[in-house]
Amino acid sequence: MFKVVNWMLVSRSQLLIDLLDCRWPQEFLVKLTPAQPGNMANKLAEEVISVVYFDLSTIDIQQAYQLQRLIEREYSSIHTVFINFPKQLDTRFLIHPSTTLGVFYADTSLTEISLGLNDIMKGRSVMPQELLHSMMNDDNEVEGDQLTIREREVLHALLSGSTNLDIANQLFVSESTIKTHLYRAFRKIGVSCRGQAIAWAQTHMHEVRV
Repeated sequence: MFKVVNWMLVSRSQLLIDLLDCRWPQEFLVKLTPAQPGNMANKLAEEVISVVYFDLSTIDIQQAYQLQRLIEREYSSIHTVFINFPKQLDTRFLIHPSTTLGVFYADTSLTEISLGLNDIMKGRSVMPQELLHSMMNDDNEVEGDQLTIREREVLHALLSGSTNLDIANQLFVSESTIKTHLYRAFRKIGVSCRGQAIAWAQTHMHEVRV
């Protein structure tokens, strides 16, 4: 008996949901469950899902990070794929080697995505080559989960109650760069939000002070 594979699409775009719901179930012989970022957790608890697709054109990056962390923490058998992945922002911290199967940029056509999903269904991961190279360079620069000097500076600044913009002005970088440092630090210290990071830093500040 054929086993139906269950996919979930997390998006705020009803147009995209309707488009893919007409296409993917027939093309890949799957059941597609739509979800909003706010009800994804409840739907995951109710249904057996194998892959979650995040539409990053409609989901805030911070919320996407928290949802990805939820899957890593509570649903180890579920994999993730990111569509409409932004090129102009450094959001590599969303990608986790044990759960992320695919990344498709915003300018990727539906036909190209379909070809990539066929590879994913065959057990392969699909990511842009330049993204893979940049991630490998990051791995070479920083071993394991060691915090970089800049990540330590940002964590230290959190304790003073500084906003991301405040920290950006202090370090003479953009606010989006600060967000990138924060989320990378979050992953390394095992937290998923600003409050948890502050609590961690209060306990471990002697380890991160520069």
